[in-house]
Amino acid sequence: MTTIQVTLLAAIFSTILGTVAAIGISSMKKRSKTIYLGATNIPLLNADIVTGISMMLLFVKFTNLSFVTVLIAHITFNIPYVILNVLPKIQQANKYTYEAALDLGASPLYAFYKVTWPEIRSGVFSGFLMAVTMSLDDFSITYFTKGPGINTLSTMLYTELRKGIKPELYALSTILFFTVFILLLIINIKNNKKQHRR
Repeated sequence: MTTIQVTLLAAIFSTILGTVAAIGISSMKKRSKTIYLGATNIPLLNADIVTGISMMLLFVKFTNLSFVTVLIAHITFNIPYVILNVLPKIQQANKYTYEAALDLGASPLYAFYKVTWPEIRSGVFSGFLMAVTMSLDDFSITYFTKGPGINTLSTMLYTELRKGIKPELYALSTILFFTVFILLLIINIKNNKKQHRR
């Protein structure tokens, strides 16, 4: 349950923040855009263990480690992945259609929803899925930023494996394998149907 909560909350928040950041970065001048993109790429280039220890030291300075610190850590390292997925879609979109909608009397929010959103929706969705994948997969950052009694699937497996392999771990691995296998089958079948229709 903790894994699902952290994953979904981190993915939702990082998708919102990453999309807003991508829109902001796309409207900057070339020099500012380069600086901000370089800054957002730092979490991608850093080793997970370095990011985890750095965040742990920062959190310990100001607060106690808890569920919230894990969530903040996950949001922080997910945002760059969302930006990398959304930014190319924004750059491909025609900015003049958005300006035309404003000139024709649409509010900025309505113009974004009707003009910009349909063009970047696939990038936002892929960024969300990337954030979900990264949160589920992460061990190092979670291990260093979690408080006592807080365990995600990866940290729980690590703790249990140190004690010895139990039959429950085999069952869990089997469930995870077949879940992923079935999802891949469904996606491939849907893609094949779409190609046949075309």
